[in-house]
Amino acid sequence: MPHGSVLRALYRRRERKPGDTVQLRVGERAETLVVAVCMAGSASTFERLSAAGKLARLALEGEPQSLLLHAHGGDGNVMQAALNATVAALQAAAFRFATFKSETKPQRPLIRIDISAAGKLAALDLTLATSAGNNLARWLTALPPNTLDAAGYRRLLQELARRLGLAFKFYGEPQLKRLGAGAFLAVSQGNATRDAGIVHLAYRPGVAAPPGGRPPPGSPPAVSLVGKGICFDTGGTNLKTHKGMLDMHMDMEGSAVAVGSLYALHSLRSSLAVDCWLAITENRTGPTAYKPQDVVRAHNGTTVQVIHTDAEGRMVLADTLSLAASTKPRAIIDYATLTGACVYALTERYSGAFTNRPEARELIEAAGSSSGERVWCFPMDVDFDSDLESSVADVLQCTTEGKGDHILAARFLNRFVPKNIAWLHLDLAAGARTGGLAHIATEITGFGVRYTLDLLQRGWPPALRRPAAEHAASRRSTVRTARRASAGGPAKRRLTRAS
Repeated sequence: MPHGSVLRALYRRRERKPGDTVQLRVGERAETLVVAVCMAGSASTFERLSAAGKLARLALEGEPQSLLLHAHGGDGNVMQAALNATVAALQAAAFRFATFKSETKPQRPLIRIDISAAGKLAALDLTLATSAGNNLARWLTALPPNTLDAAGYRRLLQELARRLGLAFKFYGEPQLKRLGAGAFLAVSQGNATRDAGIVHLAYRPGVAAPPGGRPPPGSPPAVSLVGKGICFDTGGTNLKTHKGMLDMHMDMEGSAVAVGSLYALHSLRSSLAVDCWLAITENRTGPTAYKPQDVVRAHNGTTVQVIHTDAEGRMVLADTLSLAASTKPRAIIDYATLTGACVYALTERYSGAFTNRPEARELIEAAGSSSGERVWCFPMDVDFDSDLESSVADVLQCTTEGKGDHILAARFLNRFVPKNIAWLHLDLAAGARTGGLAHIATEITGFGVRYTLDLLQRGWPPALRRPAAEHAASRRSTVRTARRASAGGPAKRRLTRAS
């Protein structure tokens, strides 16, 4: 590398660990900054992203207009991964959030990134698309609650749909009442304004929807992304404390991650048909707000006994999941900053994963490792349901104690997704972390966009395993068909195993 001997000497001057950086200013006026990082060949994606984040922050401190990325030595695949990680880190670090300052300091934007590598950088399009989706998710989440209120969020999504050629439909409170979405409406009834609702966006490969258009009839999605969009959460009647309420404009991050994932898939011109369902409301307090011990009926007919009004996320997600399921997708992924219990269990370094396909645990966690957005699968055993038994309704909303609340919340949501639909629930414990996470330096991490695209590339949802009796009957039928064919009997239609 240019000035490599000097960089090597600086690196060896003191004991360092893999991922540490060294820097050197060169040129007549020291106008060029050279930053180097040495990574272990066995580094995980998370470790590569973390090192790339340090490098990006150092490189952008002087607000350069151009950068050269140079990979040297090591295995070719490792170098490709390191370069992609660095591009992702630069895209995140160079991104600017909305500002409302009266006077802003002029900032020079990063205009150009050149890449010097042995071969074409594979997966660059994927890196750029996921970075754009992550930036969109972080930007939405950071907006103040009087800017991104329910009405403002709806207008923004409608404009996004128009620009991208997505189908758009809004289910307002009158429509949701006719549909029987009583769990969502219980939360929204405490708002001073009647602008809450559920937004449905739809992307179909190669099809641009007309402005305000609806998804084509008879075209079920391969996957539906469902997001919790609580634009501000006071806790409702069970009011939060000041510290607990302060950042609750970020309680819509699940919906922002769903939108960012859809944006990334659209950018890549994905071959998957994708729907996005967003539960958008506030959770306010007041004379009309819902109360503990209320009993409400959800969209799928399930009656819910309310225990704590600050468990509003599972209420709005229940009806949104049920509506999403009614379009018969092959799979549903939902995103929510749902429980403090998940943060206590994992800290903000991992997010919690819950699924009705336990055989897919390895696939789910592998996507976390390879994307650098790490997840951990929690148990979903049926016997947890005994903690949610109600004497007056079909199910308790939650328990009065906090133990295992992340698991019980997932068991509650499980009731609103039919068993024939593969379902993954992500409790976004890593959605916000002081000091950032991996290559993201901001507190708002936008966790989930990289993960989603990696998971879908791995083939989520997994093939549905048939019961042993059904599989045996299918084998007997196949054998009979083969025998008839070999005996010269009439040909039967070919049997194929359903996926």
